[in-house]
Amino acid sequence: MALAPKGLAPGSRIGILGGGQLGRMIALAAAPLGYRCHIYAPENDPPAAQVSERCTRADYTDIAALQAFAAEVDVVTYEFENIPVEPVAALAQLIPVRPGVDALRITQDRLFEKDFANRHDAPTAPYHAVTSLADLQAAIAKLGLPLILKTRRMGYDGKGQVRIDSAEQAEAAFKQLGSDLLIAEGFIPFEREISVVLARGLDGAIASWGPVENIHRHHILWRSHAPAALDAALMDEANAMAQRLAEGLHYVGVLAVEMFVLPPQTKGRRILVNELAPRVHNSGHWTMDAALTSQFEQHVRAICGLPLGSTERLADAVMENLIGDEVDAWPSLLAEPKTKLHLYGKAEARPGRKMGHVTRLYPLGQRPAS
Repeated sequence: MALAPKGLAPGSRIGILGGGQLGRMIALAAAPLGYRCHIYAPENDPPAAQVSERCTRADYTDIAALQAFAAEVDVVTYEFENIPVEPVAALAQLIPVRPGVDALRITQDRLFEKDFANRHDAPTAPYHAVTSLADLQAAIAKLGLPLILKTRRMGYDGKGQVRIDSAEQAEAAFKQLGSDLLIAEGFIPFEREISVVLARGLDGAIASWGPVENIHRHHILWRSHAPAALDAALMDEANAMAQRLAEGLHYVGVLAVEMFVLPPQTKGRRILVNELAPRVHNSGHWTMDAALTSQFEQHVRAICGLPLGSTERLADAVMENLIGDEVDAWPSLLAEPKTKLHLYGKAEARPGRKMGHVTRLYPLGQRPAS
């Protein structure tokens, strides 16, 4: 179906690469706008397929399956960034893929990502590419200790990284990660972690929900507090930084920019970019219940060429992930006033697995302290 002046018409099909909870929530947001979703994922019973019209079960490198998938949908998006670039690029020759392939290529490699951010006036922690033990030793001399050694690709929720506190740990750390595509990052004594989730439309319009503060447990996001407790100048700087990155990527869809806020006594700029996520993001889940337009609806609007919705916040919010068997508390969570529960349809509650989230709502300006 051709893209009409007012965007893809209701009844069009959205293809989603990935079948996890993010794809599930995109599909749920697409339905009220009249769109149908087709999930493409390799696993059995993906959560997104439970709420979608169709599901293709195939590997991401299966070109024939991707071609058949493309023939049945009108636009394609992805719900996570750890998808091989080459088949997505091939898919983009057949059908619009939003966000684009360049956004995927840059954000799934930490070295490319940091180079890109710094080119667009979005400073990061100091870093050094590492392909050998000698490179790591040079990084220690350049960046000092402690530092964080990370895989350039495929890391998330604390996976694929190790902290190095002494030069004697370097060889073991290098061997532990088992890769010659690594990046060493200088250690940042940050005051807090924040993220900005925004959307950019096909017409270049940008709408942001503003910075939220994120708190992690065991390297996994635990809570997001909306809004972040920052002064207006830092709020504006974080928003402007995220907007520059979205524009630099010629981005279409929802983008999340994770950032560090440095202590007040820091000389120079106090906000550094940590990572980019070219998709809807865990720290934006609160928008489902506390904003006029959720991040999921906004993503659908953007990729379908519709006007972006208002990001007005209707309430302050604290979003909390339910990890592993924490999901067993669902009866008591349902009984809490001004609390919204979202479960992801996953059959097995494994340690470290995100099973759902809960959002607690507060009157504007009355959110409890982080």
